[in-house]
Amino acid sequence: MTDAGRMHHDMGGREAGPINQKPHSHPDWEKRVDALMMLLSNNKRRLIKVDELRRGIEELGAEKYSKMTYYERWTASITHNLLEKGIITSDELGRKMAEIEQAARSERGAG
Repeated sequence: MTDAGRMHHDMGGREAGPINQKPHSHPDWEKRVDALMMLLSNNKRRLIKVDELRRGIEELGAEKYSKMTYYERWTASITHNLLEKGIITSDELGRKMAEIEQAARSERGAG
């Protein structure tokens, strides 16, 4: 807990600096994370509820929470929820991450 019984994610009323309200674009990976959450939570699938996404974000802990971006927090929470529910396994996740890393290394080497 932090001041007055607040958790690290409770920013209400705290000084957080100016908000950039100018239109901006999001990188493709952020758009994909958003789309993934919409697919996982839609009425057809109902694999993750918004409350579960929020719980996963709030459980990150103060240090991780403060170092991650908005969509990095979403990614961590979605991953945790899918693992927790047995929808994916840590072995499957590890293999896919290794596959993606190898493809990225190959791409960098070919460029």
